[in-house]
Amino acid sequence: MNRRVQRLLPVVDMAKTEEREAAGHLSSYQHALNQAQQQLENLEQYRDDYQQQWIDKGQVGVSGQWLMNYQRFLSQLEVAVDQQRKSLAWHEHNLNQARTVWQQAYARVEGLRKLVQRYRDEAQKTADKQEQKMLDEMAQRLTTQPVREE
Repeated sequence: MNRRVQRLLPVVDMAKTEEREAAGHLSSYQHALNQAQQQLENLEQYRDDYQQQWIDKGQVGVSGQWLMNYQRFLSQLEVAVDQQRKSLAWHEHNLNQARTVWQQAYARVEGLRKLVQRYRDEAQKTADKQEQKMLDEMAQRLTTQPVREE
């Protein structure tokens, strides 16, 4: 193996490790985003169900106390929904950053792999040329040596 390739192999290994770690972080952030999205959907569904209660109870009549409690709780639900939307945006931002880090790490690994392959190809070419030169020299010696008859 070529010395340049041998010197690069630890660098390639480190880059692969960094890429795997970045992929792991990306996966974690994707999972967190999915959970935040699910939580937002649950809150929105709960709010919609709660509003449906207003429609249902409003048809038969409600007390002033019930209406005040309903409005207070609905207001708290809206705050929770807004906070969850902000949380979702924060998770999306983290995911996008993690994706960028992973893409850069992946590109680095691929660049190093290509460089190692180029060095291997160059070493193989050099070895092939040396072998061909040696075979040519041997063939030339055989044709220039006088044939001895015994």
